[in-house]
Amino acid sequence: MKKTLIHTSLFLMTILLFASCSKGPKITKETFGKMPDGKEASIFTLVNAKGYKVRITNFGAKVVSLEAPDRKGKLEDVILGYDKFEQYLVGDKFFGSTVGRYANRIAKGHFTLDGITHTLAINNAPNSLHGGPFGFHSVLWNAEIIKTAGYPSLKLTYHSPDGEEGYPGNMDVAVIYTWTADNALKIQYEATSDKNTVCNLTNHSIFNLRGAGNGDILSHELMIAADAFTPVDSTLIPSGEIRPVKGTVMDFTTPTAIGKRINDAYEQLVKGKGYDHNYVLRTNNTITNLAASVYEPESGRVMEIYTTEPGLQFYSGNFLTGKDIGKGNKPYQFRTGFALETQKYPDSPNHPEFPSTLLKKGDKYTQTCIYKFTTR
Repeated sequence: MKKTLIHTSLFLMTILLFASCSKGPKITKETFGKMPDGKEASIFTLVNAKGYKVRITNFGAKVVSLEAPDRKGKLEDVILGYDKFEQYLVGDKFFGSTVGRYANRIAKGHFTLDGITHTLAINNAPNSLHGGPFGFHSVLWNAEIIKTAGYPSLKLTYHSPDGEEGYPGNMDVAVIYTWTADNALKIQYEATSDKNTVCNLTNHSIFNLRGAGNGDILSHELMIAADAFTPVDSTLIPSGEIRPVKGTVMDFTTPTAIGKRINDAYEQLVKGKGYDHNYVLRTNNTITNLAASVYEPESGRVMEIYTTEPGLQFYSGNFLTGKDIGKGNKPYQFRTGFALETQKYPDSPNHPEFPSTLLKKGDKYTQTCIYKFTTR
């Protein structure tokens, strides 16, 4: 009888210990799939103190899913992507990805640095986009679970060899993801190089606050803390001008439905499809000042963006065509997602008047971005 009581007590203590360990923020790891070369890709689930989850894979350092509650507490995955690893190999290469070495476009795939012209891969004719076809979004990153400010964080690292996709210098890059108790996804970037090079990193998550695949984003109300933007040509390359938003369809200084003016004549500058522009954030922008916010009236979900960067690229899902069959077997139709990418300006290496993207040998590139989710 005594032995039975001891065994029973030990069993109950084990259950209680397991239960206590399962509470609170944590990160778990699973196999996600195999790369074409046979290497294994992993998927990490970040759980915050409220039990909400973000899933990230070391393939392309991609955000695969993010759970956000509506005003009634119902959870939806608000990031476009796929259910299966194999779909990420053949579908949209940039969904949720860390993109680099150069986020956004470089005109005609070339820039000059230290008197040498560097030629890049053209993957968005006639320009180079998001680091080229085999940029950071397409490689397998090393992964390590670390602790930052009391939270478990996922640190992903990659060594980009000299000349990869045409860029100079051996570059070591790190991305640290932290999912906090107040439903904020904090993304920290670091990079160093053994040669002078250019560096401009961002995350290419595409959002729909109604839930991935749940209709268009035209009723989402957007605010961007920017009084100017960089006009572009028909290939989405900036002219070099910094133009005020006041009096134009580009003005989101007060919350405005994305679809309110999206079909106005000005949008012919982006082939009549919609917004795909860099906004010049106000000069007092810091990680503690709001750079942008989005409110979805039906669900009550709110997303706030904070950044240390001077630019914010707003993309209104212009190139979604329904060809991509996403989560839950739902097609991603035209304008069913939006992106707000914190970064330097497009084509900055060819525009000395823009904030510099030069990363000097031995210096460290750093950037922090926060996507915070609330309701009202």
